Amino acid sequence: MGFLELAKARYSVRKFSDRPVEQEKLDRIIEAAMIAPTGKNSQAWRCYVLRSEEAMEKINGLSRCIFGAPMVLLFTYHTEEEWHNPLEEGIHSGVEDVSIVATHAMLEAWELGVGSIWVNYFPNTETERAFGLPENERSVLLMPIGYAAEGCVPSPHHSESRPVDELVKYL
Repeated sequence: MGFLELAKARYSVRKFSDRPVEQEKLDRIIEAAMIAPTGKNSQAWRCYVLRSEEAMEKINGLSRCIFGAPMVLLFTYHTEEEWHNPLEEGIHSGVEDVSIVATHAMLEAWELGVGSIWVNYFPNTETERAFGLPENERSVLLMPIGYAAEGCVPSPHHSESRPVDELVKYL
C-alpha cells in the first residue's frame, strides 16, 4: 500500500476489542516513532506505554476518550531538551516534535492492522501528576491503540475535506 492509500484508509478508532497488541507490533510502532524527525534532532519526546491494569484504570479515570483500548501511549516532551528558536523568544519545538513522532506511530500502527485515535481531551497537568512524570515534561496527547472492535467504522465526517483553495494558498 502506498502512503496516500494508507493515509486515506486510516481512521480514528472509537471502539476497541480487548485483544492485546503483540509486543512485536508494539516494537515496530515504537521504531516508527524513533525515526521521526525532530527539531535539530533533539529527540525531546517521550512515550509512556500505559498497559498495566493500574495504569489503564488511572487513565480511564482521567479521560472518557480511551474507548476500551487495551493500551494507551502517552506522549510528552522534555522542556529542557526541545529545540528553542534563537530568533524569537518563546518559539520552541516540543509540541511539533511530539506531533510528528505520534503521527509516525499512528500510521505504522495502521499499516500493522492496529487502530488508534489521537486524544487531546484529558487534563494534562493532572495526568502528569497522576503518572509521576518529571517536572520538566509536558504531556501533549494520549493515543489509545489496539484492534478495532467488530463493527467499528469511521465517523461520518472521516472523509470530508474542505476545498483545497480554502486550505492551501500559493504566494
